[in-house]
Amino acid sequence: MQKNIRSLLSASIILLFLAQPIGEFNLPLFDRIENFTYDARLKYTAPYTVDSNVVILDIDEKSLAQLGQWPWDRNILANIVDTLFEHYKINTLGFDIIFAEADVDSSLKVFSQLASGPLKQNKQFLQQYNKILPTLDHDKAFSNSLKDRKTILGFAFIDENNPSTTSLPQPALHLPPQRQNKLRLIEQKAYVANLPVLQNQAFSGGFIDNPSIAYDNDGVFRRVPLLQQHQGKIYESLAFGLFRAAIGSPAIQIQAEASDDEEVLIDAIKVGDYVIPVDQETNILVPYRGYWKSFPYISAFDVLQKTAPIETLKDAIVIFGTSAAGLKDLRTTPLETGYPGVEVHANIISGMIENRIKQQASYTFALEFLLLLALGIFLSLIFPRLSPFYTSLTALIIIALLIAGNLYAWQSLNLVLPLTNSLLLVIALFGFHMSYGFFAESHNKRQITRLFGQYVPPELVDELSHYPEELSLDGETREMSVLFSDVRSFTTISENLNPKELTRFINGFLTPMTRIIHQNRGTIDKYMGDAIMAFWGAPLTDEEHARHTLIAGMEMIEEMKTLSASFREKNWPEIKIGVGINSGPMNVGNMGSEFRMAYTVLGDTVNLGSRLEGLTKNYGVDIIVSEYTKDLVPEFEYRFLDKVRVKGKDQPVTIYEPLGLNTEISAETFSELKQHRQAIDSFLSQQWTLADQLFTALTQQHPERAIYQIYLDRIQVYTDNPPKQNWDGAFTHTSK
Repeated sequence: MQKNIRSLLSASIILLFLAQPIGEFNLPLFDRIENFTYDARLKYTAPYTVDSNVVILDIDEKSLAQLGQWPWDRNILANIVDTLFEHYKINTLGFDIIFAEADVDSSLKVFSQLASGPLKQNKQFLQQYNKILPTLDHDKAFSNSLKDRKTILGFAFIDENNPSTTSLPQPALHLPPQRQNKLRLIEQKAYVANLPVLQNQAFSGGFIDNPSIAYDNDGVFRRVPLLQQHQGKIYESLAFGLFRAAIGSPAIQIQAEASDDEEVLIDAIKVGDYVIPVDQETNILVPYRGYWKSFPYISAFDVLQKTAPIETLKDAIVIFGTSAAGLKDLRTTPLETGYPGVEVHANIISGMIENRIKQQASYTFALEFLLLLALGIFLSLIFPRLSPFYTSLTALIIIALLIAGNLYAWQSLNLVLPLTNSLLLVIALFGFHMSYGFFAESHNKRQITRLFGQYVPPELVDELSHYPEELSLDGETREMSVLFSDVRSFTTISENLNPKELTRFINGFLTPMTRIIHQNRGTIDKYMGDAIMAFWGAPLTDEEHARHTLIAGMEMIEEMKTLSASFREKNWPEIKIGVGINSGPMNVGNMGSEFRMAYTVLGDTVNLGSRLEGLTKNYGVDIIVSEYTKDLVPEFEYRFLDKVRVKGKDQPVTIYEPLGLNTEISAETFSELKQHRQAIDSFLSQQWTLADQLFTALTQQHPERAIYQIYLDRIQVYTDNPPKQNWDGAFTHTSK
């Protein structure tokens, strides 16, 4: 009976996954995971090199500063175009910009009115008017620069029905109406394009928009259409137009087959010797080659000045775009957010030139269905027969094979195969059979509680049960942090309390201190009378062990203020504690003898932490951290205390007093720290007179700071007895 129930539930899981590729059942979560795996493959395999075949002509901050704010006069653009083709000998030029409005010189209207009005009989005026007229018509000058050159102007389709007065380029592809109606190209309603005087002189044009229908649900630019249609005419993208123009403008051929309902299923687009894989809407998977600036950027101003390197631009495909703040056309891509839209075009051109376009063919969904069916049957038959260890090993091997095969198809065949459903099916069947057969989770939790309940805070026991691979009683070296705290003048306090009061006193102190350590993911190593030793980073790895330790130490100091008030109400003496924190490699494990064992930490890092707690009395501070902890928690502000050699160590260590988060430190404190840093620099450079003046001023401003008087005393000593020639500024402490 149980076997039949297990088989039935396993079959239900398989059917759920089989419904995904055929479209009968769709979970948005699966799509998000598939997008994540696609992005991961793209990041892992991108070449991360700079392609010099495509160059970005940049409207950068430098150009705006020299030529004025955008848009520039069209005669400036005309000069840029002329310079690019005549001086730099570029191959092709595309504009990721739309010129939809006329550029009219304000003086042109005045001169025209005079020429047709009061001065229309003035031959001298008319002669000069006709002479300067061409220089005032900026659009005419710009259009002349575009003529008879491989220039591609950008335009954009929009989801509106407003008529446009601008001009679309000639369609890129002509098909018989009966065939075109069977294509699944994206149909657009309206457009914003360039002035007819410009578009009619340009070699061609291409759309620069990416319609929302081509986006994935998360808004990431993974695919862009190469073709769209408007009023029965087919137009190409800017990137596709630039690519075709650069290779000699071969005709576009659609490679497709007819489905059962005679709908044309597009497989690829062929231009010349290039075959570009696309989907049914002619969307291309953008072959990102790396992060921003994967292509050379040349300042537009440098081109005008002819100071840009000729070898960079010669024979290049150039895209006129922008990187200036406020003008950026930014996109979210699989590699990074805030990615310039002009580089999306560049990546498409680069990928087509290098044949790096990935194919997501329609038949891959049939392959996925068959793979899921085979995997489901195989795993459902074998998992019940294997031990937990071999079940896990089998699942890992299959997952590894699935990933390896998928990456091979991606890298060697340029084929994008679905990955999420097959991986999740393996994981789902693995989890189901493990849970059903062995109830591993509850077993592990009971075992962990028995082994580690005496060492770690209760809050971590449940979390530890989910990471059994991290559990080890054997000694090992880890990067961790350790905290020591001790009550000041505890001997005097204990002498004034009877045994019962002393017990309540200690419990009242240790309980809130322990709670703070536990809340910050710390492990209590031991109580030593009034002292506490705790560590972070074991048995459960904590990547932020230093930050958690420091926060715990700061909260312990603050908690003492509340405790002191409550102790006064009970007529108990007020107490203060010193806290020392250090971070670094430690040996952690179950250590002791055959009679008694303890899960603890050992090593020089631990010893130094203990020494730092002892130094709090010397420097008149509540808490001291080492330079190693400070470097791991840069979001805190610190006061430099000293560079010291503690007892038992030859190498000096720099110690600091943490003050709080950078964002919470007052301006007055920052000012004091700046003065303190100047005084320390003077001291270390042996400028005793200047250091004495600075520390004296600090002492007068903050007499409560013992550290300033400490340095004044040292200055007095060093003034009379200068340190040795190779003095490193460190102070040697001879006691613990």
